Amino acid sequence: MIILAFALFIAVLRSLPGPVFFPVRLLAIAYADFFRGIPTILLIYILGFGVPGLQLAGVPNGEFFWGTVALVLVYTAYVSEVYRAGIESVHPSQNAAGRSLGLTHGQSLRYVIVPQAVRRVIPPLLNDFIGLQKDTALVALLGLVETFRQSQIDVAGDFNFTPYLATALMFLLITIPMTRFTDWLISRDRRRRQAGGVTA
Repeated sequence: MIILAFALFIAVLRSLPGPVFFPVRLLAIAYADFFRGIPTILLIYILGFGVPGLQLAGVPNGEFFWGTVALVLVYTAYVSEVYRAGIESVHPSQNAAGRSLGLTHGQSLRYVIVPQAVRRVIPPLLNDFIGLQKDTALVALLGLVETFRQSQIDVAGDFNFTPYLATALMFLLITIPMTRFTDWLISRDRRRRQAGGVTA
């Protein structure tokens, strides 16, 4: 939920019109470019080992916390681009229609543009969250015992590689249903658009 909300906020900032919002748009662009440009594993190392190593007062030192923060930062950048594509895919006439009804630009964005954009980007959003599910295994590099790390421990203990297969199966049981659900949503959206075209 944090990723969805924060990413939508970044995407909306990037879509604000006019020169007065140029610094805000620039910050949103810089955020997306920066965190999409850094390899996820590198950011996990930087935050997971670097921040606790500073021993700053009042700052959490848990590896799990900073590993989660790293994933949130990276995937927020990716999801914000998905949202932005959705916002830009809504025809400008929709905004004009909202403005003709007396809505401000912000209200038109909130009540007209964003709801349509979110419906259009649900399938690619699900693809991003499939990737996020798999990337949680990277947090094991910080020494945390999650599913992948536990399988490494088990394999090291008895030199039986079955735990690796069990871990792979677990990830497949999570990601394949999400993939099929994404395909179903794409197919349903295609049928709706075709039906709308026929009706028109």
